[in-house]
This record gives sequence, C-alpha cells and structure tokens, in this order.
Amino acid sequence: MNNIKRRRFIKSGIVSAIGVSAIGLGNSFYISNETLVDKVQLGKTGLTVPRIAMGTGTVGYNNGSNQTRLGMDTFVKLAHHAYERGMRFYDMADGYGSHTYVREALKTLPRENITLLTKISTRAPGADNIEPVENALDRFRQETGSDYFDIVLMHGMSRGNWSETRKYYIDGLSKAKQNGIVKAVGISCHNLDALAEAADSPWVDVILARINPFQSNMDGAPEAVSEILGKAQQNGKGVIGMKIFGQGEFVKDEERERSIRYALTQGNVHCMTLGLESIAQMDDAIERVMRAVQQ
Repeated sequence: MNNIKRRRFIKSGIVSAIGVSAIGLGNSFYISNETLVDKVQLGKTGLTVPRIAMGTGTVGYNNGSNQTRLGMDTFVKLAHHAYERGMRFYDMADGYGSHTYVREALKTLPRENITLLTKISTRAPGADNIEPVENALDRFRQETGSDYFDIVLMHGMSRGNWSETRKYYIDGLSKAKQNGIVKAVGISCHNLDALAEAADSPWVDVILARINPFQSNMDGAPEAVSEILGKAQQNGKGVIGMKIFGQGEFVKDEERERSIRYALTQGNVHCMTLGLESIAQMDDAIERVMRAVQQ
C-alpha cells in the first residue's frame, strides 16, 4: 500500500520541466512560482544555508538514485528550478552517483551562491582497497567541478564508537578542513548510538539525521531522536533532517503536511533535505515548508 501511495504521489507530480506548476492544497489548486526558500544559520558552523536542500539520493544504490535515473537533462532542469526557488543547496554522495549530475547543473549557476554537501563512504580498519581521503576528495572535486565543499559527512554511520573505528577518515577530513577544501564536517546517522555520539562529539560540525512523526526508516522513536537532536543543537551542531516523508512511504496530502510541520516544530532540525523527483513535488514542498515557517 505504501508503494502505491508513493507511485500516486510521483505520478501526480509529473509535469513539464518547463514553466510553472499547479500546487494542490486540499481540494483546491492554484498557480504559484513566487515563494522563495529562506535561509537559516546552521548551528555554530558559520554557514548560512537554505532551509531546504535538494536531495539526490532517493533509493540510492549502485551509484544511482531516483534523481539520477531521471536522466541528465531532467535532473539539470530540476536542479535549476530548485535554484530559482531559493533551494540553492544540493545534497550529494559518492554512493549516489550524483556528483557529475550536479556538476552539469553548476555549469550555468554561480558556485558562490550555492551550498554543496557530499558524503564519503567509509570502511572499517583493515579493509582492503581503502581510498585515501585526500584522493577521494580530489576525485569528488573533479566530479563536481567545485574546488571546495561546504559540508562533507561520513556516510551512514550505523554503529556507535565510530569516532574510534573511523578515526582514519576523521583525520583525513580534519586535514581537508584545515586546508580549506571543506568548511564543515560531520556524519549522517543510521543508528541511535551513532547519533548520540555525534551530538557530543567535539569533531562534528553537522549531523544529518532521519526524522519524521511516523518512525519510518528512523533510528528510534521520534521523541528519542528529537531529544538527541535538541542536545546536538545546544552543543552548537548544525542539524539537517532527512527521511522527512519516511523515504516516500507517507506522501498523502495530510501526511506531507504533518511531516513537514513535525520537522519544523518538534524535530529540532535547522533545515531539511528532500528527495524530490519532479518540479511539481518541489513546488509543493516549498509552499508547504514556507507556509509552516510563516505561521
């Protein structure tokens, strides 16, 4: 049933990538392409970022995602539309295969107005063929066409004690930060212990955490996750919410509204990343988020 709901949402969001989109609000529709995404301070990182990032890794695997599977032309149109609406924040990862897609979009966009976040995959000590962090970041820069990244996260920490088991990557990212290749570092979390460790870690600048009111694809109960994220904010961390719609499992009109409002009012996040797959979905999300912010 959840997959059916998701397909209906995606189908309803398919409109031409050119021109304005119809936004559904309850039983009424109106045309809007005016509201711009605002900006927020990302904790004590020194970064000011759009409240919504364009996610590029929905159902990401084998160096692909729902966004990259749209094809280069459609992806670029979607990325440009995000920029025009103030959503000038692109959430990438090596594992999504989205670097080159964002590079194509950046060819006609001013890099200085954009926030770029990417994630580096990590391997446990003793694993074979570990790519040196410096080499990985050089490859990322070539793939994106950007000399630097605003945020680089260790991807998908699924256990606690990552500050010990991933020290090699921590040291490499710290060096990159010192050299100006990266402005802020941190982790994306897929485990409650990993999240709690990040909230207290002096190394972490930014946390990417799963949060929604349905406990869908999350690391724990919403209340438990929110409490840890509140502590992270108190410790100066920048907190970015993900899986706001439970990875596309809760996309009915009222579910989208509830999810966004929960993230903004109870989730203890500064901003959020949304894996949107059409201009109509993007416009809908922007209108909902900004309406909730203004109330």
